[in-house]
Amino acid sequence: MSDGTARADIAVGPQAASTVRRTKRQRRPTGAPPPLPRHIAVTTTAWLVLAAILVAGAFLVSGRAPWRAVVDQANTWLLQQLATVRTPWLTHVANGINTAGLYWHPVIGVIAALLIMVFRRWRHLLVLLLCLFFLEIAGSWIYQGLSQPRPYGVWIIGAWDGYSAPAAPVAALTFFLIGALYCLVVPGRPRSYAKAAAAAVVALFCLSRLYLAVDYLDDVVFGVALGVAVPLAAFRFFTPNEIFPVVYRRGRTAHVDVTGRRGAAIRQAVHDQLGLIVLEVRPVGLASSAGSTPLRLTVEGDPDQYVFAKLYTRGHVRADRWYKLWRTIAYGALEDEHPFSSVRQLTQYEDYALRLLRDSGVHTAAPYGIVEITPEREYMLVTEFFTGAVEIGEADVDDDIIDQALVLIRKLWDAGIAHRDIKPGNLMVRDGQLLLIDVFFAQVRPSPWRQAVDLGNMMLVLAVRTDPGRVYRRALNHFTPDELAEAFAATRGVASPTQLRAFLKKDPRDLLSEFRALAPPRQPIALQRWGTRRVVLAASVLLAALIALWVSVNAFKPATQLGAYPPACGTGSSMILSAQAVPSAAKLPCIAALPSGWTPGFTDIRNGRALFWLDSDLAGPRAVTITLTATCDTSGAQRVPSDQPGAERFERPLSLRPRFTLARMYTFAGGCITYRFSFVTGAAPSLAIPIDTAIAFEPRSVLVGHVQHAENLALCGRGTRCPG
Repeated sequence: MSDGTARADIAVGPQAASTVRRTKRQRRPTGAPPPLPRHIAVTTTAWLVLAAILVAGAFLVSGRAPWRAVVDQANTWLLQQLATVRTPWLTHVANGINTAGLYWHPVIGVIAALLIMVFRRWRHLLVLLLCLFFLEIAGSWIYQGLSQPRPYGVWIIGAWDGYSAPAAPVAALTFFLIGALYCLVVPGRPRSYAKAAAAAVVALFCLSRLYLAVDYLDDVVFGVALGVAVPLAAFRFFTPNEIFPVVYRRGRTAHVDVTGRRGAAIRQAVHDQLGLIVLEVRPVGLASSAGSTPLRLTVEGDPDQYVFAKLYTRGHVRADRWYKLWRTIAYGALEDEHPFSSVRQLTQYEDYALRLLRDSGVHTAAPYGIVEITPEREYMLVTEFFTGAVEIGEADVDDDIIDQALVLIRKLWDAGIAHRDIKPGNLMVRDGQLLLIDVFFAQVRPSPWRQAVDLGNMMLVLAVRTDPGRVYRRALNHFTPDELAEAFAATRGVASPTQLRAFLKKDPRDLLSEFRALAPPRQPIALQRWGTRRVVLAASVLLAALIALWVSVNAFKPATQLGAYPPACGTGSSMILSAQAVPSAAKLPCIAALPSGWTPGFTDIRNGRALFWLDSDLAGPRAVTITLTATCDTSGAQRVPSDQPGAERFERPLSLRPRFTLARMYTFAGGCITYRFSFVTGAAPSLAIPIDTAIAFEPRSVLVGHVQHAENLALCGRGTRCPG
């Protein structure tokens, strides 16, 4: 192997192997740690444990009334202490912070997502979206399962929406801040400062919500724990800094950091497993390597020598898997390949390919062995490092080099092997001898198209340094005209490696057209191949992308309209939440008994309004919407006899034909309940009659008494005095 520069200083090859100083190899005893143990940060574990404890504790407490009362009383005491320091200007500031956090946190997420795409950190973006999906599902399950009303015993003076536990806006803001940190901020001191700033923002938002009595303390802690634990664990597990660092410098994301703990682990592993003493670990040839981290190791000898190493991680396996999936979708059955299932398998395959090629007479690097860095996660293949080798793109190419290159392809054909990555960076010249490197993509018993593409790419590489006519004439000594015609019918576009396409683009000549003019006429071989597997994969990926897009769009919206259970008559959480939404109302609408064909639809309860609608199999979706507010406009409405004691009834007919629409309002002390009927075209107006008995008005005093008895706390509002 070569370092990819014009000259390599020294090498370890078969002729110099005797100068390498070897020590006794050491087997790792059972139970002993590997050179680079998998490390899980203490903070990650702590946040996950905290989130798990809060989830389990919240459900445990919510199911036991005495425990819930004790927790609510402690939370209420804290909010009452904060209420004693309320002032007009402080309330104005707190409301501003609450509104900003409630409605503007998606802006952070959108900006972060756009910047991630600009910097092409697709893995980070995928992890962010998957975390959003998980938090959306898990958060909804917890939210609906707990269905916790807003705080008791103190006036709520800020904007809120839905149940209180966990605090959804707090979780959303925390999540987007943590996501932005791990996707955009460089690890180390910059990320530490950014974490401190994010913690200050979240703390200020939480404090404002506690001051406004919108949430209990355990609600905001619950939200923070979810917002931190989910992205923190995901990013540290799927995008560790050592493998997927956030950097703002040129380079491929496939290259991992080989300093620090990993550098020490490489030295230890090579010493124990190969018996070589490593003096220096240096990345080389990064510009032309995308599937691994290539290294030049200086090993102790007489004199010191170089060996070449390729470091593979699970990230490289996943990248290979996605690459092959995309190639299958893009080109179909022509890409007759399958992804590797593990890092170990990938490393073993390249070691096998090197030995197979050498057995076939191909001049390539001699393998020294495989080194395990972290079991099932990181492995390294150590090989010969070529002396004085230069890339063919920088070498003098004469007829002998041309013949060697063409004979190399013939040997590959005869052995039933395709290299699949013939490009200038993988062809080295040393002392007039052509050397083949980087056999990771090699394939045994490939398709004929694969073999034809190898020949076409090799002739293009040679023509870049010489001319097509000369290369074609030499090729006739090793291949038939029909084989050459097939090669250039198959070689075009993405069939050539990216580096070779860049060379061809810079060359003023149209080399491919010149070769096709020299070869017998043949129709180009189509790259596109359709099959069942390709169609299924493409459809699956498209469906997954649409689902991810839908979830992401919804997740990037403000944490409002979270929904609630329909307010059934009684003392359930939705009824208490409705009483908190309109604290002045003496009566609350509730579902008593729905007639056949009617079902509850969406419920939206927030400060100042409680709304739900009913769907009908005959009258259509959202046939009637019931809304509770403090006041309503009855101008233009006709007063009619009321069917609800203590309430005045007004109706404003809007339309009978072709669609029945009607606005009905009930006014009473401190509140107004509005019915809005909107039937589908052709539905009979008589379908509205059962609603008179389906919806009942529950006195607020029933809920006040229930909270007092169950919690020993006050349900603030009409008829109850509260601090703040």
